[in-house]
Amino acid sequence: MAKAKTIFVCSSCGYESPKWYGKCPECGEWNSFAEEVRQTAAPIKTALPLVGSAAPAGYDPQSISRLEEVDSQSDIRYRTGVEELDRVLGGGVVKGSLVLIGGDPGIGKSTLLLQICEFLGKNLKILYISGEESRAQVKLRAGRLGVTTENLLLGAYTDIENVVHAILQTAPDIVMVDSIQTMNLSSLSSSSGSVSQVRECTQILARVAKSQETAIFVVGHVNKDGAIAGPKVLEHIVDAVLYFEGERNLSYRILRAVKNRYGSTNEIGVFEMGDSGLRQVENPSLMLLSGRPVNVSGTCVSCVMEGSRPILAEVQALVSKTGFGTPRRMSTGFDYNRFALLIAVLEKRAGYFFGNLDSYVNVVGGLRLDEPAADLPVALALVSSLLDKPIEEGVLAFGEIGLAGEIRAVFGAEIRVMEAQRLGFHKCLLPQAVLKNLDRSKITMELVGVRSISDVFRHVGK
Repeated sequence: MAKAKTIFVCSSCGYESPKWYGKCPECGEWNSFAEEVRQTAAPIKTALPLVGSAAPAGYDPQSISRLEEVDSQSDIRYRTGVEELDRVLGGGVVKGSLVLIGGDPGIGKSTLLLQICEFLGKNLKILYISGEESRAQVKLRAGRLGVTTENLLLGAYTDIENVVHAILQTAPDIVMVDSIQTMNLSSLSSSSGSVSQVRECTQILARVAKSQETAIFVVGHVNKDGAIAGPKVLEHIVDAVLYFEGERNLSYRILRAVKNRYGSTNEIGVFEMGDSGLRQVENPSLMLLSGRPVNVSGTCVSCVMEGSRPILAEVQALVSKTGFGTPRRMSTGFDYNRFALLIAVLEKRAGYFFGNLDSYVNVVGGLRLDEPAADLPVALALVSSLLDKPIEEGVLAFGEIGLAGEIRAVFGAEIRVMEAQRLGFHKCLLPQAVLKNLDRSKITMELVGVRSISDVFRHVGK
């Protein structure tokens, strides 16, 4: 017989403990533990006498087949009509997939899902389940976004059993659930949004998606650290996890895939929030470089790779005399530990001292530079601000900086150079090691190969 067991679960990260803690040992949240009664089923006896006995109920021997016998459909993906979203998903929405979209409140999760209904509704049936708004409120928002398709069905449910019944009854091609934190399973005593409710409701939706070959989008709230609210196992259940990034006071939004079973996790989509919804930005580099100051020290242009897409971004640095005994270091859009490492390399290998100076680094436009190729432009911006000497206009730089001060090779050098050339840059500083792999017949801009950090600065000053 199943035995009841009382445990305490962190509502922020899903950490489980047999006793209550004031502070979660896993994520550090205070007062986040909630009591949960869990049924532990009796263990399954797997011994030799089971071999040859009757199969359990629900077992289908036809569910096992050879790899070459599995039918692979050519039309397994649905195009959404939004190229930036298709890029992040790996080419479109896969049939039978469960996609989780997370982000801060008001950043555009529900807006994006409702917008793509207009294009998907031309050939597909869509069921939109709202647990936070009534059907009349959803229609008002659809009217503002210009969504008028007749193949969009609206439902306002919070009981997951009613949601499953609606899916089975209407047989839609795509289902949108907004949001998973509002769904509840009546057989569980915990409230909506708790760890157990979110986990069980997501597992039910995953089973429905696979059995009915229905693509399901699920909107997920985030906690104050930016992670999906609920247990970490939630991200393991779904097939893809998409995050909306960006500041609410800025109009630009970045959609990034942190998990995707059917595509790359390095692709991003760039959107701009307007009065009529989200508008995709087809040329993010031009957007990020708009309004760039001229003849100002402490600014340098970098080219980073987001999946297969090269993006040019402006890196700004400010170095000033500190008013305290310990200088302040701050970075926005660039890893702080990497920032401290670059300052140490500049002091030791190039002779530029920041010991009594405050140093700040900012990546314009809300973009985050995670790859090592951003090391060189950050170092150039820091030295430019330190010397109050502007970097020559039309100069681009990328490359990884090692602890010995060497400039190391990065991948995708030719793609980066061609993107910079298309946007009108005339000089590019890049690692010496990648020059031999470039096709010079297509490149008209000046390429300067550098080997160490001490050789860089004589090529960029005015």
